[in-house]
Amino acid sequence: MGNEGFLSRLTATLQRGWQLAQGLFKREYGWALGRWRRSLQFRTIMVTLLVTFLAVGGVGIFLSNQIANGLFQERLEQASSESMRSIGQVQNAFTGTGAQIHDKAALVSLARGVLLGLESGTSDGNRGYLLVLAPGQTNPLTLTSPIASAANTGATTSIVPDELRHMVQNNSGQFWKSIALPVNNSGTHPALVMGSKVTLVNTEYELYLVYDLGKTQDTLNYIQSVLWSSGAALLLLIGGITWYVTRNVVQPVGQAALVAEKLAAGQLQERMNTRGEDEVARLGDSFNKMATALQEQITQLATLSQMQRNFVSDVSHELRTPLTTVRMAAEVLYESRDSFDPVNRRSAELMYHQVERFQALLADLLEISRFDAGAAVLDWESQELFAVINRVLESTQLLAERIGSTITVISTVPENHYVLEMDPRRIERILRNLIVNALEHGEKRPIEIFVAADQEVVAVAVRDHGIGMNQEALSRVFDRFWRADPARARTTGGSGLGLAIATEDTHLHHGKLEVWGSPAEGSCFRLTLPRQRQIVVDHSPLELPPGGSVEQVVPSSLESGTPQEREEA
Repeated sequence: MGNEGFLSRLTATLQRGWQLAQGLFKREYGWALGRWRRSLQFRTIMVTLLVTFLAVGGVGIFLSNQIANGLFQERLEQASSESMRSIGQVQNAFTGTGAQIHDKAALVSLARGVLLGLESGTSDGNRGYLLVLAPGQTNPLTLTSPIASAANTGATTSIVPDELRHMVQNNSGQFWKSIALPVNNSGTHPALVMGSKVTLVNTEYELYLVYDLGKTQDTLNYIQSVLWSSGAALLLLIGGITWYVTRNVVQPVGQAALVAEKLAAGQLQERMNTRGEDEVARLGDSFNKMATALQEQITQLATLSQMQRNFVSDVSHELRTPLTTVRMAAEVLYESRDSFDPVNRRSAELMYHQVERFQALLADLLEISRFDAGAAVLDWESQELFAVINRVLESTQLLAERIGSTITVISTVPENHYVLEMDPRRIERILRNLIVNALEHGEKRPIEIFVAADQEVVAVAVRDHGIGMNQEALSRVFDRFWRADPARARTTGGSGLGLAIATEDTHLHHGKLEVWGSPAEGSCFRLTLPRQRQIVVDHSPLELPPGGSVEQVVPSSLESGTPQEREEA
């Protein structure tokens, strides 16, 4: 039970550690990925370090291999010449004194005495030897046990590769192999084994000379450590240089981007800090001059715009009093027109109707001036949309009968499902404007009003089948004082401000007003409103036009910001 509890606790600890490691890796990876996307300096430094690392690593590996091969070849040539000379000396000694040997003890003594000189016959004194009886010898006077050098060299029959022994046994001459030489308890050293046959008392033996390359390996390790240390220092140096250079270039660019963002946000007094006389400093000076020129132009345009708004507002207000007096006089004359002669009667009628148009235009101008001044506010209340639609239909019934068009309301759900927060007066004004426009441009054809809703938004689409609109008209339909048919006389149609006011009213409700049109196929305006004020309108339950479109859908140009902010933008 104790072991099971310990194992369960250990497993839980390992799982928590693994989860922490995963979270840390994801966080660091996410940070690095974000820096890679957002920082030009970070990308430049990382790419430079990567390329430098690959270059230094490739050059280091190449030089290390070349140096290792050079040291090995040099040591091999030296060992070959030394071993060939030493084996020749051993063979001469065996030949000169071997004839005097008649017992095994003298044979062993001779062999050991001659071979002992091999340990000191090299330039570094780091050589061992091994004398082994060749197979198939029949002479009774032989050395049955191998004779090896001191134990520290590790020269035993087990270190000699079988391939090398086979070549020595079956061929004459000298052969070699590289091996891993055991060295006491400190591991192994690289080594060379040079082998050849010698004859002692008419008996063939295998003589192997073992060259320990430990000192050569130490030299190679030192050279490699110097190479990699130099490469690491070079990598850090290049990284530091890259950081310094990119910082001097990227920092002004980042500052310029920050200042540009502030200028775009309306902080026209922001400027770049410049030092020196180099290219970056000249760029900063040019940027500041551009910002100053833009500030002056924007200030001038804002002043002119404000003067224009004040002028329109003041003139509109000043005209109300004389217009009221003129309207009252026109009404008196209009009501008494039957007592006039035909010419004066017609003049009284024209004056009355034109004063009405003038008063409507003045009301629209006053409303536009309130929007421009940011003084327009909503009287919010929850109301059923169909109540507003029915009031608009009642007010436009006489116009529809006079034109000869029929209006049909098409809804997907019952009327009591269209309750939303709104200012009923402004929504009524929007819908009246859309329906009147459809009647005036519908060429006496039927008008459809589509209504749909979901859990978040409510949409109303007014569709006519009249003259329609081309792409140019679609792009300007929400502009102030613009008419879809420029050839129409100013005595017919509206003031040209109706859709601009409708767009402003839609914006105050945080909704969207969009238009579709096609020449000779009619047009369709879609109004989408949120059910509650805090909802963001990002879709509509109605297509535009209902049933599919063949032309571009154009939204109204007012979708965010106050009137002052939009005009400054």
